[in-house]
Amino acid sequence: MTIFERENFLGRNVELCDDYPSLQAMGWCGPEVGSMHVQCGAFVCYEFPGYKGRQYIMECERHSGDFQHWRNWGSHSQTPQIQSIRRIQH
Repeated sequence: MTIFERENFLGRNVELCDDYPSLQAMGWCGPEVGSMHVQCGAFVCYEFPGYKGRQYIMECERHSGDFQHWRNWGSHSQTPQIQSIRRIQH
């Protein structure tokens, strides 16, 4: 998956393929993610570090893997804050 700093796949971006208990510890610029693209598989994004807080399941089958705005993450999305990500293993 690729995460982007701003909505519509703009700004700084980084490609992720593993579990990240803290995006900021790996060098991400802040507590928020503006948009993301899931190339394959599925990931769980968490509001806080350490896999805590609200969870959003991001799958390549949903929206063709394109989530161009944080409001596309799910019906309960209330914030662009994503601070940890875990890959779902099948």
